[in-house]
Amino acid sequence: MLVHATDSGIASLTPTIRSLMTERNRVSRTFFPREAPRLALACREMANRFARGGRLLACGYGPYATDAQHVAVEFVHPVIVGKRALPALDLSAAPRALLAALTRPDDIVMGFASPAGDPEIAAALSEAHVHGAQTFALPGEASSYAVDSPSRDPFVHQEMIEVLYHTLWETVHVYLEHQQAGHDIGAAGFLYPFLGEAQQDTTAVVDEVASSIRAKAATDERLRDETAATQATAIARAALVMCERIAAGGTVLPFGNGGSATDANDFALDLAAPPKPGPSIRAISLSMEPATLSAIANDIGREAMFLRQIIAHGRPGDVAVAISTSGGSSNIIAALEEARKRDIVTIALLGYDGGEIVRRGLADIPLVVDCDYIPRIQEVQASIYHVLIDALHVLLRAEPAA
Repeated sequence: MLVHATDSGIASLTPTIRSLMTERNRVSRTFFPREAPRLALACREMANRFARGGRLLACGYGPYATDAQHVAVEFVHPVIVGKRALPALDLSAAPRALLAALTRPDDIVMGFASPAGDPEIAAALSEAHVHGAQTFALPGEASSYAVDSPSRDPFVHQEMIEVLYHTLWETVHVYLEHQQAGHDIGAAGFLYPFLGEAQQDTTAVVDEVASSIRAKAATDERLRDETAATQATAIARAALVMCERIAAGGTVLPFGNGGSATDANDFALDLAAPPKPGPSIRAISLSMEPATLSAIANDIGREAMFLRQIIAHGRPGDVAVAISTSGGSSNIIAALEEARKRDIVTIALLGYDGGEIVRRGLADIPLVVDCDYIPRIQEVQASIYHVLIDALHVLLRAEPAA
């Protein structure tokens, strides 16, 4: 069915978008107050293992492999400027075999799965535990840290788990630096004002860390409410325009850098192979091909990483979806400029004030999370693109008008 983004269509869909966005907060308000004390203790153990030379090894299948990608990049290349690179790997290509070959006693192993769990991931975690690793079952049972799924909805579940592992890497850096006598906690200081310059016993601050985790979740809840209030109409318009293009044969082309690359991968997988009932939608993540990305960056320059793929894959009638926290990455801007030349609709999920992308009008539909801290932006962006998919499923299943 060809759905036009008319004023009446947008007005009709907007209340649904608002409801979907704010419903996540009900889950968050139950989940994080309960889990914060356990997470604070688990994170202290992670920090101790990193200090002894341990590594983070992550794995998952399907869309949950993108969580393994995300947590790995956040630890190796933290978004807090000046934080140390911590060793982390995504082993989703062959979890059991790679964990058997690589796991050492001081390592940390995270397994990601659907709300129902995954027997293969559970078996991999069990074997890693035998090797002495600290294990995280997200969700699952019988691990060093195991959690029941916070929601039976795969999208809401995945969003809560993303918040969870973001709080882990944020807090690990605090514990590590807190163990060093006479060291300031650097760029994380504004997040943890209760930590001073002198070395302290980390046992004494576990409660404060738990409070900080609760505060992070509460910030997300506020941002989802604000996004529902200010962006629901734009999200509804994006859903209707995407539906129109998809119904006419268009392809959705998400892309982003770093953590946003993993979100682009997740968005494309959730569209093409939905983890809950819904139609399969043609989608290709331009962030999914490491050989192509490294070849373009090496031979032409990083500014062409996505532009070159827009030229290769993009067709008139497609939808390009840029995911960027800053709105200022040169390779994102170049790709959007190329997409506009090719009659490709441009949608951008952005943070801060939308950055250069908004100032230059490069997105037909900008969706802005009004926040200046990258983890919180990414967490709410995940809610936005999941809500978009839910709206698309409703629209694409609708019966044609008589």
